[in-house]
Amino acid sequence: MTVIESTPAPTERLAACASPPPPHPRPDGQDRYTISEVSAWTGLTAHTLRWYERIGLMPHVDRSHTGQRRFTNRDLDWLAFVGKLRLTGMPVADMVRYAELVREGEHTFEERQQLLEATRRDVRSRIAELQDTLAVLDHKIGFYAGVRRAPGRTT
Repeated sequence: MTVIESTPAPTERLAACASPPPPHPRPDGQDRYTISEVSAWTGLTAHTLRWYERIGLMPHVDRSHTGQRRFTNRDLDWLAFVGKLRLTGMPVADMVRYAELVREGEHTFEERQQLLEATRRDVRSRIAELQDTLAVLDHKIGFYAGVRRAPGRTT
């Protein structure tokens, strides 16, 4: 299996994110990054990148003739997508399952979609909770602003 098979196709990457991934540090074809370069670009530690590889979230990272990991622009795009999944609160086991489905091929599109839709439902639920919390905070802030205008009231 190659690195290309371990990462989503370009159209899937674009469909997966509302905004395009940040520009790559190097053009395709010249995109061989060390783990420290990827760590600096992504903000992930080298330990986390190695762990992602070990658990199957970032499998089949290319290696140099000396055994050093060599990441590509596709790997950077995949890591950006994984970062978005992390922000959703998706469990690591589900992220690994999604990565496995990507590697299995196009016949897994429906299962991938279902996994992402479940995550979207969870995100929307959390957003609704946060909006309710924000409304309470706005109410309290408004109350305290009113108290400052009318000295003598406390709560």
